[in-house]
This record gives sequence, C-alpha cells and structure tokens, in this order.
Amino acid sequence: MAASSGNSRFVAPVAFTYPAFRLYQIARFCIVLATEMQSVAVGWQVYEITKRPLDLGLVGLAQFLPGILLFLVSGHAADRYDRRAVLTIGYANFAVCSGLLLSITLWGNRSVTLIYVVMALVGVVRSFQSPASRAILPLLVPEEHFHGAFAWGASIFQTATILGPAAGGLIYAIFDRVLDHRGAAAVYAMATAAAAGAAIAMMRVKLRGRPRPREPFSWKTVLAGFRYVWREKLVLGSISLDLFAVLLGGAVALLPVYAREILKTGPWGLGLLRCAPGIGAGAMALLLAYRPLGKRVGAKMLWCVAGFGVFTILFGVSHNLVLSMIALVMVGATDMVSVVVRGILIQLATPDEMRGRVNAVDMIFIGASNEVGQFESGATAWLVGTVPAVVLGGIGTLIVTALWAWMFPELRNADELTSVEGQVTVPTPGK
Repeated sequence: MAASSGNSRFVAPVAFTYPAFRLYQIARFCIVLATEMQSVAVGWQVYEITKRPLDLGLVGLAQFLPGILLFLVSGHAADRYDRRAVLTIGYANFAVCSGLLLSITLWGNRSVTLIYVVMALVGVVRSFQSPASRAILPLLVPEEHFHGAFAWGASIFQTATILGPAAGGLIYAIFDRVLDHRGAAAVYAMATAAAAGAAIAMMRVKLRGRPRPREPFSWKTVLAGFRYVWREKLVLGSISLDLFAVLLGGAVALLPVYAREILKTGPWGLGLLRCAPGIGAGAMALLLAYRPLGKRVGAKMLWCVAGFGVFTILFGVSHNLVLSMIALVMVGATDMVSVVVRGILIQLATPDEMRGRVNAVDMIFIGASNEVGQFESGATAWLVGTVPAVVLGGIGTLIVTALWAWMFPELRNADELTSVEGQVTVPTPGK
C-alpha cells in the first residue's frame, strides 16, 4: 500500500534526507513523549485520589469536548494560517499546561477539579494542533517519497508512545518514593521540558510548496471538510469504522484499574501496560514501511479491526501481566493497519488547501473514539464492572466490523491504493 514500486524498502528512508522532515519528527517525538508521560501521571494521580473508574473516563471527556466545540474553527485555521506557526504555538501551550499540572501537584491539591480544568485546556490546544500536524506532512517531502515518510513517521510516533508511558511510569514510581509522594510532579516537569523542546524544533522547520490562498471565513468553506468526507464513501467508511471500533474497544482508560486491582502492580506496571499498544503499533508501522499491504487493502483492514476486537477481549479476561501485555501489543499492531490506510487516503486524495478541514473532521472521529471511548469505558465499568466493560467492548467491535463490511462495499472490495496525479485511486477486484 505504501510505495508502488517493488524496491520500496530502499525508498522509505529517503524522507530523512529532507531537513524539514527530520526537524518535524524530532518535534513530534518530543510532544508525543510529553503527552504520553503526562497521561500516565494524570491517570494514576486521579485514580489515587478518587478510586473511581468513572473519573478516569471524565479525564478523556474533558479533553474531547473542546475539540467538538472548536474543530470547525481549528481546521479552517490550519488551512488559512502557517501550519508551522500553528504547531509551534500549540507545542508551547502544551508546555504551559504541563507546567500548570506541576504547580497544582506541588501545591498539594487533593481535588480532581483543577486537573479536569487543565485537561480541558489540553483539549483546546490539541484541537488546533492536530489538524495542522496531520496536514503538514505533504509540505515536508515530495509526493514520490510520501508513502515512506508516512510509514516512518508512524514508526517514530509509536516509538514515542512506547517510551513515553514507560518513562512516565518509571519516573512516577521512583520519585514518588524519593520526593515523598511527588512522583506526578516529576513527570509533569519532564513533560514541560519535552514540550518546550518540541516548540523549539518546530520553529526551525521550513516548509515546501507555495503559499495557500486564504479562503474567506464562511459556512461554505468551514463545512467543506464534511462535504468531502460524506462524498467519498471509502474515506467515510474507513474513518467511521475506526470511530466505532475504538470507541467500543478502548480499554486504555481502565489500565490504572487493571494495574492496581486486577494485575496487582504499581505505576511501573501501568507504564508497561500503556506502552504495550505502542510496541505493537510501532512494529507494524515499521513492517508496512518495508512491506506495503499490496492487494486487497480493504479486506485486510477489516480483518485487522476484527483482530483488534478479539485481542481486546483477551486483555479483558487476562489476570496475568505478561499475557495482558501481549494482548495489548496485538491491539496496537492491528489498529495500526487501519491508521495507515486511513491516513494515506486522506493525505493524498485531499487538495492541500483543504487538508486542514478534512483532517479536523478526521480528528473528531479519532477524538470521539479515544476520549469519548475513555468515558464510555469508565462509565460502563462503573455500571457493570471493569472486566465485563472491556469484554463487552471487544464484542461490540466485532459486531461493528461485520456491519461495516456489509454497509460499505467500497471499503470491503478496495484492492490497492495508488497515487495518480495527486489523486488516490482505489480499484476494486475485477475492475
């Protein structure tokens, strides 16, 4: 699916010869590292204060709601203004949010209200940062190297999602003893420094391509992303499948409960559990950089989403740390296939002048699947119990996969992704 040539394994690393791509990946690695470390600390700190799974779900909801309110504006901003500037400001503001969490913790706060407020601010920052980040990649490398750049970028992203939770959990555990229950403060300090580094690296990026014309701010231009996604049924099917599959099968929000109550481990164990999906996703992204999906892309994507549901169920019933980590590794690996298919579809098929708005729509789907999925998991665990909530979510993912295979034949029959004159064509078998 990546490069169309048979020697894609030699083409993929060429992206690193472009300074803008290297600097962007450094910035992205730092901000993802900061985000993942901070997520571990927030989850453990909130659950330590309240001992209620529902509050873990509220953390996700606090981050998602600003995106729902602002995504039309943020997508238009990514198309109207310099995407490098939007990202630099976003990374700097994330550092400010981490600094606020550090201050709250050092102050000795034992209420989660202020943490929710800061997480809502993080949601505001992400609502502007995410569309610009996803729309900027075609401005860093030429189109002939885009497939390799996307796969390698996904590998770097997943490396950060592996190291971030592991580092966050380890730092939390060590400094919680050394600094008299100030482990969260140490993690927030590290996240602040990493986010500041991301902002500095992003300032040095120089983009390719011509300046985009600034479209007037109107409902027609703002809603252009919606119209595109609704018109392109293959794109609609792929992103909505990811929405409902991850929404139902998202067990990540309940990892603090699993770590403390079911697997009987500490912050270091939570860090390992949080990084396990990233290990699987990173390995799959690296594999796809060298061995593209090739034919029958749609069927492979559907089978992998079904696998996501199966391994979610396996994690749900596991009471062994090693088995739970293996299940989460496979959850990340199967999810990465859908991420790559959806990402390349959107980036190559969408004109540059409206990539921000289309990616903003996609980010709402992703945010709904992740943050609302956290709330759904927390609420379901509160109602029926932690293990039943995860198992029922995995079963729901399998049902959604079967329904989408029937409702979207364009997705089920998609054969091979190729790029022709900037447009993505997806021939179906026999055509």
